[in-house]
Amino acid sequence: MTSTKGLEGIVATTSSVSSIIDDVLTYQGYDINDLTKHASFEEVVYILWNGKLPNKSQLTDFSNELMSYAEVPQQVIDQLKSLPLDKVHPMGVLRTAISTLGLFDEDADKMDEEANRLKALKIQAQIPTIVTAFSRIRQGQEPVKPNKELSFAANFLYMLKGELPEDLEVTAFNKALVLHADHELNASTFTARVCVATLSDVYSGMTAAIGALKGPLHGGANEAVMKMLSEIGDVDHVESYIKNAFEKKEKIMGFGHRVYKNGDPRAKFLRDMSKQLTSTTGETKWYEISLRVEELVKQEKGLLPNVDFYSASVYHSLGIEHDLFTPIFAISRTSGWTAHILEQYANNRLIRPRAEYVGPGKQEYVAVEQR
Repeated sequence: MTSTKGLEGIVATTSSVSSIIDDVLTYQGYDINDLTKHASFEEVVYILWNGKLPNKSQLTDFSNELMSYAEVPQQVIDQLKSLPLDKVHPMGVLRTAISTLGLFDEDADKMDEEANRLKALKIQAQIPTIVTAFSRIRQGQEPVKPNKELSFAANFLYMLKGELPEDLEVTAFNKALVLHADHELNASTFTARVCVATLSDVYSGMTAAIGALKGPLHGGANEAVMKMLSEIGDVDHVESYIKNAFEKKEKIMGFGHRVYKNGDPRAKFLRDMSKQLTSTTGETKWYEISLRVEELVKQEKGLLPNVDFYSASVYHSLGIEHDLFTPIFAISRTSGWTAHILEQYANNRLIRPRAEYVGPGKQEYVAVEQR
C-alpha cells in the first residue's frame, strides 16, 4: 500500500451530485455559471436532491414545503438562550443545535427513503432560523419568526435584521448561496458520507459535516479574509501588509485551491457583487483593498482568489457579523451535504480505507519487572 497525504488525487466514490471537470463546476450537470445568473437557491436545492430543474408548479410546491418547516422547536431557542453567548463561536452553537434538533424529531432514526428526505427538508429549512436566532439572542433581541411569503435568501436577511431587505441584497445573498451549495467531495461532505455510511442518522451526518466545516482550512477561510481586510484598513496599506506576510511565510487566506488549476470559477460572481454592494454602502474601500490584494498575490505567488475571498466583503456589506460567515456557508452547503447523504444511503457501503504503516518494526513484549 502507498499512502497519499490528504488523500490528494484519490477517487474515493462515485457521485452524480456535482462535478469539477476542467475547472468547470456543475450541480447534477448544470453549469454553475448558468445557475448563478438565473437560478434561485430553492431551484438549486431541488436540482441537487432530484437531478433536474423543477417546473413551475414543482418549484412552488417545493418552496412552500420548505418554508412550512422553517420554525424550530421552542426548546432549541431556549437552549440558545442558555449558552455563554460571549464565549462561544457560532459554528460551535450550530453544531450543537443541529444535534439537538435530532432529539426533537420523532423520525430521526427512521431510515427509509421518504423519512430521510423529510429530515433533509427540515434541516435545510431550519438551519437559517437557528443562525439568525442565535445572532439576535446574543444582541439581546428576540428571534424573528420566518416570513413564509419571502424567498429563502430574503427570509434569512429578514430574520437576521428584522426588516425587509433590499432587492440588491437579496440578489447578492442568493448568488452566494447558489455558489456555496456543493463542491464535490470536499472535507465536510466526505465527513458526512463517512458518518452516514455506518447507517447513522441524517442529524449525525450533518453534525459531523458542520464540525469539519468549522476548521479554518475549510469553512473558516472567509472569516479570516475579513479579519485580514480589517487589519489592512486602507488600500494604501495593502502592499506593505502583503509584503510583510510573504516575508513571514504567512498564508494569505482565500487564495488557491487544490482542485482548480486556472482559478475558482465561483470567485468572479462574488467579485462583481462585492463591487456593487460596496458602492451602494459607500464603503468601496473593501472592494478596492480586495482587488489590490488579488493583484499582488497573483503577481508574487501566481495564486488566484477562491470563493472565500470576495464572499468576505459581500457578507460584510450585507451587514452580517463576521463570525456568522462560516454558519452561512453551512446554510448553503446543507443542500449539498444532504444530497450526498441521501446518495450514500441509496447505494451504501461502509467507508473504511487503510493506512500505510510507518511505525517501528516487530517489537517483543517485556515483563514490567524487566523493563
